[in-house]
Amino acid sequence: MRNWALLAALVAMWGSAFMFMKIGVATVAPATLAAARILLAAAVLYWLMRARGLALPPPGRRWLPLIALGILGNGLPFFLIAWGQQFIDSALAGILISAMPLATMLLAHFLVAGERITHHRALGFAIGFAGVIVLMGPAALTGLGDQALAQAAVLGGALCYACNSVLARRTIAGDFLVSSTAVLITASITIVPVALLVDYPWRDAPSAGSIAAIVWLGIGPTALATILYFRLIAAAGPTFMSNVNYLSPIVALAAGMLLMGERPGPTAVSGLLLILCGIALSRRTPA
Repeated sequence: MRNWALLAALVAMWGSAFMFMKIGVATVAPATLAAARILLAAAVLYWLMRARGLALPPPGRRWLPLIALGILGNGLPFFLIAWGQQFIDSALAGILISAMPLATMLLAHFLVAGERITHHRALGFAIGFAGVIVLMGPAALTGLGDQALAQAAVLGGALCYACNSVLARRTIAGDFLVSSTAVLITASITIVPVALLVDYPWRDAPSAGSIAAIVWLGIGPTALATILYFRLIAAAGPTFMSNVNYLSPIVALAAGMLLMGERPGPTAVSGLLLILCGIALSRRTPA
């Protein structure tokens, strides 16, 4: 139940993050938004770490996996997905990103003990992916193949997340707050130069709404979520954690209903049922 509670918290924060990102990019360029949220998250976690009397690891080999996690889990995918979404619809991007659990399952099968692919797990993830397509609308697939570079960028972001999940399970040890802080610091070092070179952020005139959205993205879906992410990876494994990408559309749909007055039709309900059935099947333990 604790693992499911951690998963629910991540789903709530990451699922609602798309709405806040939409508000943020209205007046702030994509790479600048990614850099700002990561920098803020790193500052928040560093303050918490020092307040607890903890310190960053000393220079040495221990930083190598932390640097890789910062690049694969934050800097590179944040930029790739934000860049790709400038050219393709959100629905198609959501379907492409939802390929992440399938990639995670395949990588974990070869690299993580106890994460073998079973018939139930493979069928469950296939049903869940079909549910995402139904939920987003099959019409979104009509754009598949157009803007190939943008679609490849979003898929590249999903693959980064999959590799990051497997690497985290194999390398993260010790205090999760220290690891999370170190990862976000390395991600900041990666993404800030990109934002400066690509976006020229000093030219932006961000609105109050965009600033508020970025502040929340830094504190919630980046800082707090990074700690919960590593805890869940260590406790339940990367394949279980990857269910976030199937459940996040449910949060996005709920936010649309509660905040935007949207009313989902039978297609959306069918998609949600497929997703939940797929997850239940993938978690089934053989007798």
